[in-house]
Amino acid sequence: MDEDPTSASFSGWSRRVFLARAGGFVGATVALRSGTAETLAAPPAPAPGEEGTLAVRLRINGREETLRLEPRVTLLDALRDRLALTGTKKGCDHGTCGACTVLVDGRRVLSCLTLAVAADGKEITTIEGLAEGERLHPVQEAFLECDGFQCGFCTPGQIVSAAACIREGHAKTDEEIREWMSGNLCRCSAYPNIVDAVRQAAKAMGGSKA
Repeated sequence: MDEDPTSASFSGWSRRVFLARAGGFVGATVALRSGTAETLAAPPAPAPGEEGTLAVRLRINGREETLRLEPRVTLLDALRDRLALTGTKKGCDHGTCGACTVLVDGRRVLSCLTLAVAADGKEITTIEGLAEGERLHPVQEAFLECDGFQCGFCTPGQIVSAAACIREGHAKTDEEIREWMSGNLCRCSAYPNIVDAVRQAAKAMGGSKA
């Protein structure tokens, strides 16, 4: 017959020992949760007028920014309107021109179609973050030397996309460059110069994944 857990002895434990050990387990659990709460501090509560916003942590160009944003805010609008990183351009706002291209965890992303909350905690690189201080990125240097822009509006997206294209190993031939850069439109039709610039930068960067 099974032992009665309400009896004086259950599985070798007296009722007093069982209750004492159970109480210690509960106390340890409460202490653990308390310590975790202290370690992982909750984001600040929304201020008046910020109801319905979320705390979004964006790691941009090596810096970390925490913003309170509505869930519908795009990464593009957060960059331009909240962080004054206006190098990323708003072109079509429908994901067809590529002017808003940024890197998220090293991958090309159309920031006008990406919600800022979806980039929470990820590494974001904009055109402002490609150069190292006063030293231009090889793609930036190549665009200058090859005259890879005219009006310049699409240029930030072109450069960011080209840097990723080269790292992905998709810049071995002119045809490959045109294919993998086809998501970035140039209204001035400077495509031959853009291809020249990507080819030159690929040589400077080793031309393969890096």
